[in-house]
Amino acid sequence: MGSMGAEQPVTPTETTVPQTEKSDSFDSLEDPRNYLSGRITHFVSEIDRFFGGDRHYQESNPSVIQLSVTRSDGYGGARAFDLAARLNLRLPVTEGRLRLLLETDPEKNATTGQAPAQGNVVQPNKVVAPKSLAVALRLAAEAEAAEEKAKTWHFSTDAGIKFPIPVQPFARARGSFSNLMGNWRVNAAESVYWFSKLGAGETTQLDLERIFSDTFMFRASTNATWLNERHNLDLRQDLSLYHTMDDRTALLYQASAMGVSKPQFQVTDYVALIDYRYRMHQKWLFFEFSPQLHFPKERNYKISPSLTMRIEILFDDSR
Repeated sequence: MGSMGAEQPVTPTETTVPQTEKSDSFDSLEDPRNYLSGRITHFVSEIDRFFGGDRHYQESNPSVIQLSVTRSDGYGGARAFDLAARLNLRLPVTEGRLRLLLETDPEKNATTGQAPAQGNVVQPNKVVAPKSLAVALRLAAEAEAAEEKAKTWHFSTDAGIKFPIPVQPFARARGSFSNLMGNWRVNAAESVYWFSKLGAGETTQLDLERIFSDTFMFRASTNATWLNERHNLDLRQDLSLYHTMDDRTALLYQASAMGVSKPQFQVTDYVALIDYRYRMHQKWLFFEFSPQLHFPKERNYKISPSLTMRIEILFDDSR
């Protein structure tokens, strides 16, 4: 299997399970199922790590640091260089249960289900600094069945403050559960949060994933975000195909629909994109190039092209 962040593919190791009395005629299927579980788990983890996905940041046991500079042009583009950073630092002597978080613009990270704001106009080539910086402490827990590597759950809760002065408090909690159902892996995640200005909110996400070969993985993601200040749901559906070309290069083909539930249910934007991701150096420096086609309601669903480019630095346990 092609591994995007490693020079050699990693083969999941078999789990040693204590021998027990045969319970039924399906016990012979346990070893193939456990092998498939490990294979899917490893592949999905590599995909999320390579693309710097939110699941890798939220659920990775080792420390993770993400730094990025993004330039967007065309529909919805800010025509500027946007800086972003977030750090999930595992504190020593806590076995990963206690973590220190640093994030830019934490509300934006929390409400990922919403369609991005459109029509931002700033001076071309201007470097846009983050509007806020948040510091938080997180208490995290996770479990993985020893005999069933695809069946895991994660839970975390954190509280912190957001700068600049006057500081603003916030609190968040997130839980997720993954399991294998035949050839599909199901991942469900629930997040609740409160920000002193934004108010309360909640995001639910359901991912269905399947590996078709050593180089292709399909993911269907359904996302719904509710914010108290608007009393409606922001909805998003993504259909994604990940293509691993070699240990340095991967492509993402994605079709998305975004909408709202009030004042009436309507689709606000359709998006088709290709995301080219290249590992420029070692396992921590990446370049991303993403042409996109938008079909926004505000333009009567007429085609509106855009282009996003990103340089990202990703530090974790990989070397």
